[in-house]
Amino acid sequence: MEKLKVAVVTPVFNEEEVIGYFHKRARLVLDSMPDVEATLVFVLDRCTDNSLVVLREIVKGDPKSKLIALSSRFGHQMSLVAGIEKSRDADAIIMMDSDLQHPPELIPAMISAYRNGFDVVYTTRQENEGSGALRSMAGNGFYKFLSRISDVPITANAADFRLVSNRVARVLIDGFREQNVFLRGIIPWVGFNQIGLEYVAEPRFAGKSKYSLSRMLRLAADGILSFSTKPLQVGIFVGVGFACMAFLFAFYAIVNYFVARSVPSGWTTIAVLLMLFSGVQLIVVGILGSYIGGIYQEVKNRPRYIIEEELSHDQTC
Repeated sequence: MEKLKVAVVTPVFNEEEVIGYFHKRARLVLDSMPDVEATLVFVLDRCTDNSLVVLREIVKGDPKSKLIALSSRFGHQMSLVAGIEKSRDADAIIMMDSDLQHPPELIPAMISAYRNGFDVVYTTRQENEGSGALRSMAGNGFYKFLSRISDVPITANAADFRLVSNRVARVLIDGFREQNVFLRGIIPWVGFNQIGLEYVAEPRFAGKSKYSLSRMLRLAADGILSFSTKPLQVGIFVGVGFACMAFLFAFYAIVNYFVARSVPSGWTTIAVLLMLFSGVQLIVVGILGSYIGGIYQEVKNRPRYIIEEELSHDQTC
C-alpha cells in the first residue's frame, strides 16, 4: 500500500531550549506509523537566539526534515502559511507549535480521522496546565464574543493545531492572499468535512510564551476585522441612541423653560454632554480607522513573507 505523505509544519521563534526535544518526541510518534511518510517542516521566524543553529543540526541529522528560515519577523500565522505553501505536495498537512503544548501523540488520531474522510481535523483545548485563570477566561470570552459578532462560527478554545487535506491546503494557498491572516476563522469558513479533537495542553517544557499581551490583542483585532463588520454598525446604533436622548433632553428643556420660566445654568450638563459625544465620535472614528488601515495594508500588495534560506537534509550532506 502506498504510504500517506504527511507534512508537519511547525513555526519556531526563539525556541532553542525546546526544539530538540520537540523533534525527538514528534519523530518518535511519526516513525511509529509505518504507513505514513512524514516530513517535519520547521519554519523559523527571525530569531534572536540560537534556534537557527539548532535547526540546522536537526536537519543535518534527520533526512525527513527541512528548514525554512524567514528573512524577518513575519509572525506566527505567516509562518504557517509559508510552511503550507512549501508542502503542497503532501496528502495532508498538520500544523502545530514547537513548544510541546500541542501533544504530538494526538497526530495518529488526526490521521485516522483524515482517513475516515475528514478534510479538516481541528483541535480544542480542554484545559491548559500552568495557564492562569485570567488568561483562560480572557481567551474563552474572546472566542465567544467573536463567534457572536461574526457570520462564521468560531470554535471556543480553538488552537492552531490542526490537520488539513491537500485540497483544503490548495484553497488556502491559491484562494487567500490576505495580509492579516486569521487561520482560526478562515478554516471554519472554507467548510468541507470537519471534525474536532480535544486535548489537554501541557505546561511549556522550557522557555517563555512568545505571545505577549500586545500580540494577543493584535491577533484578536485581526480576527474581528477579518470576519465581522458589526463594529461598523455600532456607530449607527450609538448615534440613534444618543439622538433619542438629545431629543428627550430638548423636550425637557423646552417644557422647563415655559413652565418654570427659569433658565438653569447648565454648564456642567453641557460639559458632560460635550465630552460624552466627543468620546463616542472618537470611538467610532477609531473603528473606521482600523478598517481603513486594514484596507491600506491589503492594497499595498507587499509580499506576505520572504524566505532567506531553505535547507533540507540532502543539502547538508
